[in-house]
Amino acid sequence: MITREFIERVPKTDLHLHLDGSIRLGTLIELASQYNVDLPATTESGLREKVFKDNYESLKDYLKGFAYTVPVLQSEVALHRVAYELARDCQAEGNRYIEVRFAPQLHMHRHLNAENVLKAVHKGLDKAKQEFNSSDEVKSGDEPPFDYGIIVCALRMFKAGFSEHYGDLWRVHRHSDPHRIYSMASMELARAAVQIRDRYGLPIVGFDLAGEEAGFPAADHTEAFAYVHKHFMNKTVHAGEAYGPESIFQAITDLHADRIGHAYFLYRDDMIEAGEIEDPQAYTEALVEYIADRRITLEICLTSNMQTIPALRKLEDHTLTRMLTQRQSTTFCTDNRTVSNTTVTDEILKATEALDLSPQDLRNSIIYGFKRSFFPDTYNKKRSYVRQIIDYYDKIEREFEMSDK
Repeated sequence: MITREFIERVPKTDLHLHLDGSIRLGTLIELASQYNVDLPATTESGLREKVFKDNYESLKDYLKGFAYTVPVLQSEVALHRVAYELARDCQAEGNRYIEVRFAPQLHMHRHLNAENVLKAVHKGLDKAKQEFNSSDEVKSGDEPPFDYGIIVCALRMFKAGFSEHYGDLWRVHRHSDPHRIYSMASMELARAAVQIRDRYGLPIVGFDLAGEEAGFPAADHTEAFAYVHKHFMNKTVHAGEAYGPESIFQAITDLHADRIGHAYFLYRDDMIEAGEIEDPQAYTEALVEYIADRRITLEICLTSNMQTIPALRKLEDHTLTRMLTQRQSTTFCTDNRTVSNTTVTDEILKATEALDLSPQDLRNSIIYGFKRSFFPDTYNKKRSYVRQIIDYYDKIEREFEMSDK
């Protein structure tokens, strides 16, 4: 019943979308040549064969591509271009609202500070927004406009070689405990995000924590998240991607997370480490109920999970099935359009084919994306925008005779 054409036509969101993992391969090749970055191949097909594959051996294998994308994004021109192209690619498949996330500190050096980085990405996204919203259909109100927000990512851990900025931190604080350095970096980013948002009016809508979970706890970043929390900035946290319920618990309690990225291992009480938790099953059940009751939205990235979790061999076994049964607030996301070679349309189509989604299930997940977005405007304007999205969605449903309500 649910066709690709229908999925492409309905308005969609992508709330978990990494800038440096979603660069066009042609652009990567051009920028690599311009900035003298060596690639293992100089054709799109060659890069698909050697780096950006459909299947990966592990998370470590999956992350190899970022060793090539991040180095070409070290200038305002490159950041602007990639942000603009990403927004245009999203618009082309019917995405009407996206939240682009990235770690500004990966792109900062002596010639490029946090303001330069964030302004460049904003200007690229805004250019695409203005072009799309100048169409007659949008201006007349027949179709909903496109909008976006920016999410800044702190990293759970980093090494000196990750960027010049991180290298300077390690050099200056060479006698500090590594976890303290991680904390200082995230706190500095939190201050920058709030100040730049307030000073320049940039749509910096959220603060995120990304990177390796095991061994790098949320506790290292409580100060930074408390700071953005007190300055009315939304929070989303990568958790439950490679670690169990405890990581998700830390995200919603220690970091005040409004949304969770991935949450694949939400139900795995067997992954809870022996210690203070006497009844892992009861603990997990309480966590699941809390998330459902508070409508803490789970950013689901099906293809990415299939590529980075070796134990997940078929999509039918993904925990999204259980989440939908329990009526959790979930939304479909790509994670990394290039690294995972996917789109929101692809993600939804895979879910409908493997998990037997009904039109109502699909409608709920898509609308959750708009409702639980960190929309960069007033609450009343967000309500009006969501209403416009719902009306347009219903119109497309009627055209395709898709509704099962």
